[in-house]
Amino acid sequence: MARGREGGLELQLIGDLLGVPQSERGPLRKWSLTILGALEPVLKREQFDAGVNSVSEFKDYLTKLIAERQRNPSTDGREILSILINASEFASDSAASGAERLSELELLHNCIFLLNAGHETTTNLIGNSVDLLLRNPDARAELAEHPDLIDTAIEEFLRMESPNQLGNRRAVRDTTLGDVAIPAGSYVHLCIAAANRDPAQFHDPDRLDIRRSPNRNLAFGLGIHACAGMSLARMEARIAIGKLVQRFATIERVGDFVRGGRARFRGFLHFPVAVQ
Repeated sequence: MARGREGGLELQLIGDLLGVPQSERGPLRKWSLTILGALEPVLKREQFDAGVNSVSEFKDYLTKLIAERQRNPSTDGREILSILINASEFASDSAASGAERLSELELLHNCIFLLNAGHETTTNLIGNSVDLLLRNPDARAELAEHPDLIDTAIEEFLRMESPNQLGNRRAVRDTTLGDVAIPAGSYVHLCIAAANRDPAQFHDPDRLDIRRSPNRNLAFGLGIHACAGMSLARMEARIAIGKLVQRFATIERVGDFVRGGRARFRGFLHFPVAVQ
């Protein structure tokens, strides 16, 4: 866990999905962190510039990767980049098919979205889950004794420490929320973390309950705004946390942790643990 937001497991999976060669994955973490860092509600100029530069660098790299994939198509039917290329203007039959196709810009930005959605938030979900288990040893013991609770446990970790703390909306017309007037065009930040601790929805909301059911948390959004990568994130967390608890009898924090220091994304920069 001392690796923190380097996100080894998560970054490897995203690299596999996009077909990025192992030798070329070095910049992915920096691109992801700086792009997401530019999504904070209040930005310093250097944060904004770093995010813009990373988007430009990643798009340049993706353009070369797409060209290489066109020259040498992947034989792995699970590689998302090849699937997206086949659904884009780059497909050899795009002109004749008449089907709606992704533009080059849409293809590039879907790849950027996949990197960001699959790296930072999933890394934070796993780190936050470990932290919750260490702060709640009874829950850790219960999960070790009853590994079948992993699904409800992950939902509770998502509720208690949502990796994504804020959502954005823009009002399309004048409206009133509570007693607050919101003019059309207003940019509104929604606090997912607060919704997930709403006592009207969750009994004893500040208590970790790995058996909590129902658990209608909003960690991944809802409806048409639900996170496209939520199934993958849940699967990664179930495997990582489930295996960790089952494999090691002792898990201890062995130093000071460092929080990420962001308003939108909640996680750790550094969280050293020892296992036995």
